[in-house]
Amino acid sequence: MVVINSALLAKKFPQLPVNDVDQLVNQFRRFDIDGRGQIDQKDLVKVIQDIGEGQSYDQIRSTIKAVDINATGKVEVDEFLEIISKLREGGASQHTAGKKVIQVKGANNNITHSMNDDERSEFTAHINSVLAGDLHIGDRIPIPTHTMQIFDECRDGLLLCKLINDSVPDTIDERVLNVKNKLSNFQIIENNNVAINSAKAIGCSVVNIGPQDIMDGREHLILGLIWQIIKAGLLSKIDIRLHPELYRLLEEDESLEKFLRLPPEQILLRWFNYHLKAAGWHRTVNNFSSDVKDGENYTILLNQLAPDLCSKAPLRENDLFSRAEQILQNAEKLNCRKYLSPQSLVAGNPKLNLAFVANLFNTHPGLDPLEEVERPELPDVEGDREARVFALWLNSLDVDPFVNNLYTDLQDGVILLQAFDKMHPGIVDWKRATRKQPLNRFKAVENTNYAIMIGQHLRYTLVNMQGADIVDGSPTLTLGLVWQMMRENVTQTMKKLSKSGRDITDMEMIRWANETVQRGGKTSKVGSFKDPSFRTGVFVCDVLNGVRPGCVDYAMVNRGSTLEDAKMNAKYAISVARKIGAVIFVLPEDIIECRAKLILTFIGSLMAIDTAGKA
Repeated sequence: MVVINSALLAKKFPQLPVNDVDQLVNQFRRFDIDGRGQIDQKDLVKVIQDIGEGQSYDQIRSTIKAVDINATGKVEVDEFLEIISKLREGGASQHTAGKKVIQVKGANNNITHSMNDDERSEFTAHINSVLAGDLHIGDRIPIPTHTMQIFDECRDGLLLCKLINDSVPDTIDERVLNVKNKLSNFQIIENNNVAINSAKAIGCSVVNIGPQDIMDGREHLILGLIWQIIKAGLLSKIDIRLHPELYRLLEEDESLEKFLRLPPEQILLRWFNYHLKAAGWHRTVNNFSSDVKDGENYTILLNQLAPDLCSKAPLRENDLFSRAEQILQNAEKLNCRKYLSPQSLVAGNPKLNLAFVANLFNTHPGLDPLEEVERPELPDVEGDREARVFALWLNSLDVDPFVNNLYTDLQDGVILLQAFDKMHPGIVDWKRATRKQPLNRFKAVENTNYAIMIGQHLRYTLVNMQGADIVDGSPTLTLGLVWQMMRENVTQTMKKLSKSGRDITDMEMIRWANETVQRGGKTSKVGSFKDPSFRTGVFVCDVLNGVRPGCVDYAMVNRGSTLEDAKMNAKYAISVARKIGAVIFVLPEDIIECRAKLILTFIGSLMAIDTAGKA
């Protein structure tokens, strides 16, 4: 047990009465359960509240952040007393919830970031509604919507992982999560690895945020990540495969193939306008901000979806805030009063309005079911699974704009050139490219020809391929180019770290995988990325065990003799890989169906981590 000298502490903090120092030290000991002279930083707000110091959660939180807590995440007794002293002096300037826009500090104290408080409040309410009763974090719910507590609750990664699984079910195998009440910093980093890498896998743009940022409670980064996770869940359901009745939204002479390439936000606007037109309304919506902020279009939409419940009375109200409240009361009759307040509706907050409309669609699409003869034959494109992975990979490079559809979003060549420049800084001479939108076909062909020329310079196999093929959205040729880019990116790390500095072949990756399995004391083996042995999911678990001994709990691994058992193994392996820091975009189905290219990216990511650990 650590000995605490109250007399020395009283000299260090003369502003605190001696008796108070003694009492505070005793309180500190009460919460220092293991006697190491430390309290977990994440528990500190509640500790200070329990002993009756500080005026509010946000005041205590801001004061803690003003004290230079050591990087271990543990608070020692002198830091504890410094915090109490500052609180008694009035506390640090507060990042207080309740203001429209909150300014928060970044990792560099000289930089501040703006954060919308309506979004913080509404996203917290969403989390409370979907995670109530959860086995592991249900006791944290409800989180107050009027304080900054949500960011502290996210520090250990558990809440973010649970939110991801609510938005896109089965993304994370929760058997890999560290769920004890008291977690070490290492275990917290593992949870945050799972959260960040899983967020990337569901299409979130997770750039410049790492496990430590979440541990530190970086508000603007965490709020941005929460929004992207919620958005991914809301938009994932806007899919013609789930809602065949979306076929009714096709415009005259529009092909189904073209409609399927629309991003979900555009389909949502199409749906909104479909109902406005059906109501004989004279307006349309082209965004989730200025076109909805006066509430007129919402009034018509809700009336069209449920005429018996939602009247057009809000149109007779001239005060925009009163009108917004009436609109939300109508939405409440449909059990859809979520994400928006009257203030955020009138302000035209694009995120909250998008969430509101998406939730309306998901619960009340209001489209007549298709008769059997009307049902469209959906294309079963072999490359769809690969296209999803390649789009996620491009987004992980922080290309702009975000890639929603691999074929249409690459047609002007700009994203391809950005990706090359991210992989090989300086390889693109931007004076030869055109980025200013919109691009005509001639400029798009120039850009894509340039991208193919760079690929040829890098010795890609691009026989008989022209820029026009990319501009025309050729699935086969687009997949072929982007696959070679991704494969090179996957193997770049090994190439840089290897003594020879040469390219890594497929067979060298297979050899490494087999040797790594043996290193971990296992005997499974494969001969190529097409080897049917991958189907059981056992081999990838064995590779992980060799990379990080002990990371695989073999009580969770079965023989994979049935399809369901094999899928459980593959799902578990993917989550373990993300837990140790690997960026994995494949799905369990990709492994058990032996999709060679996608399995290569999985093994390549593990090889990169293993090689980096030995460098």
